[in-house]
Amino acid sequence: MRPKSTPTTVEQRICRLALERHALSRGDLLRLGLSSEAIARRLASGRLVRLHRGVYAIGGAPPTRERRWAAAVLACGEGAALSHLSATALWRLTERDPVVIDVSLPSRSKRSHEGLRVHRPRRLGSEDCTRHAGIPVTTIPRTLIDCAEVLGSRSMERALDEAQYLKLLDRSDLDEALDRHRSRAGAARLRKVLARHEPGATRTRSPLEEAFLALVRRAGLPQPRVNAKLGPYTIDFLWPDQRIAVETDGRDAHERDAGRERDYRRDAWLNTNGYRPLRFTWEQVHGRPDEVLGALDAVLPGGPVIVERPKAAVRRGRASGRRPGRPRGQARSGA
Repeated sequence: MRPKSTPTTVEQRICRLALERHALSRGDLLRLGLSSEAIARRLASGRLVRLHRGVYAIGGAPPTRERRWAAAVLACGEGAALSHLSATALWRLTERDPVVIDVSLPSRSKRSHEGLRVHRPRRLGSEDCTRHAGIPVTTIPRTLIDCAEVLGSRSMERALDEAQYLKLLDRSDLDEALDRHRSRAGAARLRKVLARHEPGATRTRSPLEEAFLALVRRAGLPQPRVNAKLGPYTIDFLWPDQRIAVETDGRDAHERDAGRERDYRRDAWLNTNGYRPLRFTWEQVHGRPDEVLGALDAVLPGGPVIVERPKAAVRRGRASGRRPGRPRGQARSGA
């Protein structure tokens, strides 16, 4: 004989739904058994807090970003979904958490919502929306198409890399979405990015790695494999044909004895297996890029390296009589 389940109280149902969906609409509370008067009493006592008109949270609950996102979607009504940059944050495709929340609506309502950036696309069907972490949100393909209209090429590459790494990217679903939204500018831009970029190929793990990759690209050097598996190690930047392995060391990296010991073991393994290890610091990449490119140019094939320096560096170069952006290997005048 199966034991009888304990009936849940209104309070338990409210708490359960709040845990699942982070925020509650007035309609949710009424369906769970509260009256309008009971909602008002809870607001007055602090057991409920108002987030938007007709949107509430349990009093005392931590103000997480998920709660902000869920409340924003509920405030926009039926069929709304988190979208654009806010959707990339929910899907963890980027580290940014935009202050202004993006929400897409299927309706043509002109009502504004404070603190929200409301998008009213011509088409927002069920095939473009899902629920993730309890929050209505645009799908990965739709999010990428939306963001291609507001982000640059490298930012889109990074979003694609992260989607691939997190195993969220289904190429057949993406192709279907691109075809479904082929008239949109975002679809055309995303196709251009995909034509030259393989998702997952340039996933960097730190600002220093991102700066190093940008330096390599500006110089026109061959594209490395990024965070590539090699034997027992993950190499920051690997040129397998030239057997060059580059590690970028942050300001605080490897200062402890254990960290230095790991570096020695890694370099010894690379040397033993026929790879040439190179290491560059934060100061070198950001402050002395010519030094980095000189070392790379000596071991990698390609034409002359021309560095596009930051304006501050250009001004310093002019003040000292040096010519910024000099091709690698070109002698200084008068030398």
